[in-house]
Amino acid sequence: MTTGPDSGPAGEAGPRDWGAWPDSEETRRGRRGRGGRARGRRTGRFGEGRETDPGGSGEGSGFLPDGPVERSAAARGPGADPQAVARAICLRLLTMAPRTRAQLAEALQRRAVPQEAAEAVLDRFSEVGLIDDEAFAEAWVASRHTGRGLARKALASELRHRGVDEDIVKDAVEQLDPEQEAETARALVMRKLSSTRGLDPAVRTRRLAGMLARKGYGPGLAFRVIREALESEEADNFPSSSSSMEERDYPED
Repeated sequence: MTTGPDSGPAGEAGPRDWGAWPDSEETRRGRRGRGGRARGRRTGRFGEGRETDPGGSGEGSGFLPDGPVERSAAARGPGADPQAVARAICLRLLTMAPRTRAQLAEALQRRAVPQEAAEAVLDRFSEVGLIDDEAFAEAWVASRHTGRGLARKALASELRHRGVDEDIVKDAVEQLDPEQEAETARALVMRKLSSTRGLDPAVRTRRLAGMLARKGYGPGLAFRVIREALESEEADNFPSSSSSMEERDYPED
């Protein structure tokens, strides 16, 4: 009688389907020997698959966007030149999205790059135009005002949060003309106005004012454009009501 994982052990009764017979330790060792060490796939931090060993040692590419994974093979390798490491981290981050100098400095600090090497690389990147906080701030204001309707107050807060110098923040938000800001506020109110119809006027005003406040508009401008929108809506509805009355009073022959 044959033996093995498909036939069952010789001389022993087993299930009709001998393939269900549990493998012996020798069989499992043999399979591992023929197939080699099993390897799996692990999804990386940004959705990139990395091969890892089954023990979870983290070997594979070993890199995150801002440096090697802790306790990975890359991190255990011989020490590299600090400036070379800093350049690699900064370039990797800048290829994904524009960054301010403060954001890059924070990333280098997290990766324990010596401050002297970090400053040297950041200075060089600024000299060649790879880091430009003024251009970053101007682009940020234009993009966030057009796309999200944010006012100067909210835009300034976002830039400060990203470490942009106060003078640069001031210059960037001043490029937003006050009349342009008011027009954007009007457009936001008109877009939201229809969803508040049928509510009490005080409730409508409160909801519209809250929406503008979250986008950084001051109360003076907010209540002015809301009042204008409500008055315009009322004026648009009045002629239609008057016309209906005239039709009822003076029916056509």
